[in-house]
Amino acid sequence: MTNAVLITGTSSGIGRATALRLARRPELTVYATARRPEALSDLADAGARVLPLDVTDETSMVEAVEAVEAAHGSVGVLVNNAGYGAYGTVEETGLEGVRHQFETNVFGLARMTQLVLPGMRRAGGGRIVNVGSMGGRLVFPAGGYYHASKYAVEALSDALRVEAAPFGVKVSLIEPGLIRTAFGDTAAHTLAGSATPTGPYAALNTAAEQQMAQSYRSKALSAPPERVALAIEKAITAARPKARYVVTPAAKALIHTRRLLGARVFDAYVRMQFRAAA
Repeated sequence: MTNAVLITGTSSGIGRATALRLARRPELTVYATARRPEALSDLADAGARVLPLDVTDETSMVEAVEAVEAAHGSVGVLVNNAGYGAYGTVEETGLEGVRHQFETNVFGLARMTQLVLPGMRRAGGGRIVNVGSMGGRLVFPAGGYYHASKYAVEALSDALRVEAAPFGVKVSLIEPGLIRTAFGDTAAHTLAGSATPTGPYAALNTAAEQQMAQSYRSKALSAPPERVALAIEKAITAARPKARYVVTPAAKALIHTRRLLGARVFDAYVRMQFRAAA
Protein backbone atom coordinates (compact mmCIF):
# COMPACT_ATOMS: atom_id res chain seq x y z
CA MET A 1 0.00 0.00 0.00
CA THR A 2 1.36 3.42 -0.97
CA ASN A 3 1.15 6.57 1.12
CA ALA A 4 -0.92 8.45 -1.46
CA VAL A 5 -4.32 9.62 -0.16
CA LEU A 6 -6.87 10.81 -2.72
CA ILE A 7 -9.82 12.75 -1.26
CA THR A 8 -12.84 13.85 -3.27
CA GLY A 9 -14.80 17.01 -2.54
CA THR A 10 -12.30 19.03 -0.50
CA SER A 11 -13.46 22.55 -1.34
CA SER A 12 -15.39 22.84 1.94
CA GLY A 13 -16.71 21.07 5.01
CA ILE A 14 -15.66 17.53 5.83
CA GLY A 15 -13.39 17.14 2.81
CA ARG A 16 -11.44 20.30 3.56
CA ALA A 17 -11.09 19.44 7.25
CA THR A 18 -9.87 15.96 6.33
CA ALA A 19 -7.29 17.22 3.85
CA LEU A 20 -5.95 19.70 6.39
CA ARG A 21 -5.73 17.06 9.11
CA LEU A 22 -4.04 14.41 6.98
CA ALA A 23 -1.64 16.90 5.39
CA ARG A 24 -0.08 17.29 8.85
CA ARG A 25 1.04 13.66 8.79
CA PRO A 26 4.51 13.58 7.17
CA GLU A 27 4.18 9.96 6.08
CA LEU A 28 1.16 10.73 3.87
CA THR A 29 0.97 12.45 0.50
CA VAL A 30 -2.48 14.02 0.35
CA TYR A 31 -4.21 14.79 -2.94
CA ALA A 32 -7.00 17.31 -2.38
CA THR A 33 -9.50 17.56 -5.21
CA ALA A 34 -12.45 19.66 -6.31
CA ARG A 35 -14.18 20.72 -9.49
CA ARG A 36 -12.44 24.10 -9.15
CA PRO A 37 -8.88 23.45 -7.90
CA GLU A 38 -8.24 27.19 -7.63
CA ALA A 39 -10.48 27.07 -4.53
CA LEU A 40 -7.92 24.82 -2.81
CA SER A 41 -4.98 27.23 -2.51
CA ASP A 42 -5.03 27.09 1.30
CA LEU A 43 -4.81 23.28 1.17
CA ALA A 44 -1.82 23.53 -1.14
CA ASP A 45 -0.23 25.94 1.35
CA ALA A 46 -0.85 23.33 4.06
CA GLY A 47 1.10 20.72 2.11
CA ALA A 48 -1.56 18.95 0.05
CA ARG A 49 -1.22 18.38 -3.67
CA VAL A 50 -4.15 19.75 -5.64
CA LEU A 51 -5.97 18.10 -8.54
CA PRO A 52 -9.15 18.92 -10.50
CA LEU A 53 -11.80 16.24 -10.03
CA ASP A 54 -15.51 16.17 -10.81
CA VAL A 55 -17.09 12.88 -9.71
CA THR A 56 -19.85 13.29 -12.29
CA ASP A 57 -17.36 13.43 -15.18
CA GLU A 58 -15.66 10.24 -16.42
CA THR A 59 -12.64 11.93 -17.99
CA SER A 60 -12.01 13.99 -14.87
CA MET A 61 -12.11 10.91 -12.62
CA VAL A 62 -9.82 8.86 -14.87
CA GLU A 63 -7.27 11.65 -15.15
CA ALA A 64 -7.15 12.23 -11.39
CA VAL A 65 -6.53 8.55 -10.63
CA GLU A 66 -3.95 8.27 -13.41
CA ALA A 67 -2.07 11.30 -12.04
CA VAL A 68 -1.77 9.71 -8.59
CA GLU A 69 -0.83 6.32 -10.02
CA ALA A 70 1.84 7.89 -12.25
CA ALA A 71 3.50 9.36 -9.16
CA HIS A 72 3.00 6.50 -6.69
CA GLY A 73 2.11 3.35 -8.60
CA SER A 74 -1.31 3.16 -6.99
CA VAL A 75 -3.73 5.10 -4.83
CA GLY A 76 -3.04 3.99 -1.29
CA VAL A 77 -6.19 5.46 0.27
CA LEU A 78 -9.35 6.69 -1.42
CA VAL A 79 -11.64 8.89 0.65
CA ASN A 80 -14.99 9.09 -1.15
CA ASN A 81 -16.27 12.29 0.42
CA ALA A 82 -17.93 14.24 -2.40
CA GLY A 83 -21.68 14.53 -1.91
CA TYR A 84 -24.53 16.84 -1.03
CA GLY A 85 -28.06 16.81 0.30
CA ALA A 86 -31.05 17.83 -1.85
CA TYR A 87 -34.32 17.72 0.06
CA GLY A 88 -37.99 17.58 -0.87
CA THR A 89 -40.94 15.22 -0.64
CA VAL A 90 -41.08 12.10 -2.78
CA GLU A 91 -44.03 13.43 -4.80
CA GLU A 92 -42.89 16.98 -5.41
CA THR A 93 -39.16 16.60 -6.07
CA GLY A 94 -38.14 16.68 -9.73
CA LEU A 95 -36.39 13.49 -10.80
CA GLU A 96 -33.74 15.35 -12.78
CA GLY A 97 -32.38 16.71 -9.50
CA VAL A 98 -32.66 13.27 -7.92
CA ARG A 99 -30.59 11.76 -10.74
CA HIS A 100 -27.90 14.40 -10.30
CA GLN A 101 -27.78 13.72 -6.56
CA PHE A 102 -27.30 10.01 -7.21
CA GLU A 103 -24.63 10.76 -9.83
CA THR A 104 -22.65 12.59 -7.15
CA ASN A 105 -23.45 10.63 -3.98
CA VAL A 106 -23.57 7.10 -5.40
CA PHE A 107 -22.34 6.65 -8.96
CA GLY A 108 -19.35 8.96 -8.55
CA LEU A 109 -18.34 7.06 -5.43
CA ALA A 110 -18.78 3.75 -7.22
CA ARG A 111 -16.79 4.81 -10.28
CA MET A 112 -13.91 6.21 -8.23
CA THR A 113 -13.81 2.89 -6.39
CA GLN A 114 -13.70 0.97 -9.67
CA LEU A 115 -10.84 3.12 -10.92
CA VAL A 116 -8.55 2.72 -7.89
CA LEU A 117 -9.11 -0.97 -7.16
CA PRO A 118 -6.95 -2.45 -9.96
CA GLY A 119 -3.95 -0.46 -8.70
CA MET A 120 -4.65 -1.42 -5.10
CA ARG A 121 -4.82 -5.09 -6.07
CA ARG A 122 -1.49 -4.83 -7.91
CA ALA A 123 0.05 -3.16 -4.84
CA GLY A 124 -1.33 -5.84 -2.54
CA GLY A 125 -3.43 -3.52 -0.43
CA GLY A 126 -5.16 -0.22 0.10
CA ARG A 127 -7.96 1.47 1.97
CA ILE A 128 -11.27 2.89 0.85
CA VAL A 129 -13.17 5.18 3.20
CA ASN A 130 -16.71 6.07 2.17
CA VAL A 131 -18.37 9.06 3.80
CA GLY A 132 -21.99 8.09 4.30
CA SER A 133 -24.38 9.45 6.90
CA MET A 134 -26.51 8.47 9.84
CA GLY A 135 -29.13 9.14 7.15
CA GLY A 136 -28.17 5.79 5.68
CA ARG A 137 -29.57 4.06 8.77
CA LEU A 138 -32.78 6.06 9.39
CA VAL A 139 -35.05 8.40 7.45
CA PHE A 140 -36.78 11.70 8.08
CA PRO A 141 -39.59 13.10 5.92
CA ALA A 142 -38.74 15.47 3.06
CA GLY A 143 -35.37 13.74 2.77
CA GLY A 144 -36.27 10.44 1.15
CA TYR A 145 -34.11 10.79 -1.95
CA TYR A 146 -31.06 11.98 -0.02
CA HIS A 147 -31.48 9.14 2.47
CA ALA A 148 -31.90 6.68 -0.41
CA SER A 149 -28.51 7.75 -1.78
CA LYS A 150 -26.89 7.16 1.61
CA TYR A 151 -28.62 3.80 2.04
CA ALA A 152 -27.02 2.91 -1.31
CA VAL A 153 -23.59 3.87 0.05
CA GLU A 154 -24.22 1.55 3.01
CA ALA A 155 -24.98 -1.36 0.67
CA LEU A 156 -22.01 -0.71 -1.61
CA SER A 157 -19.65 -0.45 1.36
CA ASP A 158 -20.89 -3.69 2.91
CA ALA A 159 -20.50 -5.59 -0.36
CA LEU A 160 -17.11 -4.07 -1.16
CA ARG A 161 -15.71 -4.78 2.30
CA VAL A 162 -16.07 -8.53 1.70
CA GLU A 163 -15.18 -8.48 -2.01
CA ALA A 164 -11.96 -6.50 -1.55
CA ALA A 165 -10.68 -8.18 1.63
CA PRO A 166 -8.82 -11.03 -0.13
CA PHE A 167 -6.71 -8.42 -1.94
CA GLY A 168 -5.65 -6.62 1.23
CA VAL A 169 -8.04 -3.72 0.67
CA LYS A 170 -9.84 -2.55 3.81
CA VAL A 171 -13.13 -0.66 3.56
CA SER A 172 -14.66 1.61 6.20
CA LEU A 173 -17.86 3.62 6.25
CA ILE A 174 -18.11 6.95 8.06
CA GLU A 175 -21.60 7.81 9.33
CA PRO A 176 -21.70 11.44 10.48
CA GLY A 177 -24.65 12.95 12.26
CA LEU A 178 -25.37 16.65 11.92
CA ILE A 179 -22.14 18.43 10.99
CA ARG A 180 -21.84 22.21 10.98
CA THR A 181 -20.97 22.79 7.32
CA ALA A 182 -22.77 24.33 4.35
CA PHE A 183 -24.71 21.05 4.03
CA GLY A 184 -27.62 22.30 6.14
CA ASP A 185 -27.96 25.51 4.13
CA THR A 186 -27.88 23.58 0.86
CA ALA A 187 -30.51 21.15 2.09
CA ALA A 188 -32.80 23.96 3.27
CA HIS A 189 -32.37 25.81 -0.02
CA THR A 190 -33.25 22.76 -2.12
CA LEU A 191 -36.22 22.02 0.13
CA ALA A 192 -37.58 25.52 -0.39
CA GLY A 193 -37.03 25.23 -4.13
CA SER A 194 -38.77 21.88 -4.45
CA ALA A 195 -41.88 22.79 -2.49
CA THR A 196 -45.16 24.26 -3.66
CA PRO A 197 -45.90 27.03 -1.12
CA THR A 198 -49.62 26.27 -1.00
CA GLY A 199 -49.37 22.59 -1.90
CA PRO A 200 -50.39 19.54 0.13
CA TYR A 201 -46.96 19.28 1.79
CA ALA A 202 -46.56 22.94 2.69
CA ALA A 203 -46.89 22.37 6.44
CA LEU A 204 -44.51 19.41 6.37
CA ASN A 205 -41.90 21.33 4.40
CA THR A 206 -42.11 24.24 6.82
CA ALA A 207 -41.68 21.89 9.77
CA ALA A 208 -38.73 20.14 8.10
CA GLU A 209 -37.01 23.44 7.39
CA GLN A 210 -37.48 24.54 11.00
CA GLN A 211 -36.17 21.22 12.31
CA MET A 212 -33.05 21.47 10.16
CA ALA A 213 -32.33 25.04 11.19
CA GLN A 214 -32.74 24.32 14.90
CA SER A 215 -30.77 21.07 14.82
CA TYR A 216 -27.78 22.44 12.91
CA ARG A 217 -27.60 25.43 15.29
CA SER A 218 -27.60 23.14 18.34
CA LYS A 219 -24.11 22.37 19.61
CA ALA A 220 -25.58 19.47 21.56
CA LEU A 221 -26.91 17.82 18.39
CA SER A 222 -24.23 18.81 15.87
CA ALA A 223 -20.44 18.84 15.62
CA PRO A 224 -17.74 20.60 13.58
CA PRO A 225 -16.31 18.87 10.48
CA GLU A 226 -13.02 18.28 12.29
CA ARG A 227 -14.79 15.56 14.30
CA VAL A 228 -15.45 13.63 11.10
CA ALA A 229 -11.90 14.23 9.89
CA LEU A 230 -10.64 12.56 13.07
CA ALA A 231 -12.78 9.49 12.38
CA ILE A 232 -11.48 9.31 8.81
CA GLU A 233 -7.91 9.53 10.10
CA LYS A 234 -8.60 6.61 12.43
CA ALA A 235 -10.05 4.56 9.57
CA ILE A 236 -6.92 5.23 7.51
CA THR A 237 -4.30 4.60 10.18
CA ALA A 238 -5.77 1.85 12.40
CA ALA A 239 -4.20 -1.58 11.99
CA ARG A 240 -7.69 -3.08 12.08
CA PRO A 241 -10.11 -0.33 11.03
CA LYS A 242 -13.75 -0.58 11.98
CA ALA A 243 -16.40 -1.33 9.39
CA ARG A 244 -18.36 1.73 10.61
CA TYR A 245 -17.54 4.93 12.45
CA VAL A 246 -20.62 6.78 13.73
CA VAL A 247 -19.79 10.42 14.44
CA THR A 248 -21.54 12.46 17.17
CA PRO A 249 -23.34 11.13 20.26
CA ALA A 250 -26.68 12.29 18.85
CA ALA A 251 -26.20 10.17 15.72
CA LYS A 252 -25.36 7.10 17.82
CA ALA A 253 -28.45 7.66 19.96
CA LEU A 254 -30.76 8.08 16.96
CA ILE A 255 -29.44 4.99 15.17
CA HIS A 256 -29.88 2.83 18.27
CA THR A 257 -33.31 4.35 18.95
CA ARG A 258 -34.48 3.51 15.43
CA ARG A 259 -33.21 -0.06 15.77
CA LEU A 260 -34.77 -0.63 19.19
CA LEU A 261 -38.14 1.03 18.59
CA GLY A 262 -38.98 -0.54 15.24
CA ALA A 263 -40.80 1.15 12.38
CA ARG A 264 -44.20 1.77 13.97
CA VAL A 265 -42.95 3.46 17.13
CA PHE A 266 -40.19 5.37 15.35
CA ASP A 267 -42.73 6.69 12.85
CA ALA A 268 -44.79 7.99 15.76
CA TYR A 269 -41.70 9.69 17.19
CA VAL A 270 -40.97 11.34 13.83
CA ARG A 271 -44.57 12.55 13.50
CA MET A 272 -44.22 14.21 16.91
CA GLN A 273 -41.07 15.99 15.73
CA PHE A 274 -42.87 17.20 12.60
CA ARG A 275 -46.17 17.94 14.31
CA ALA A 276 -46.68 21.08 12.21
CA ALA A 277 -47.59 18.74 9.37
CA ALA A 278 -50.41 17.06 11.30
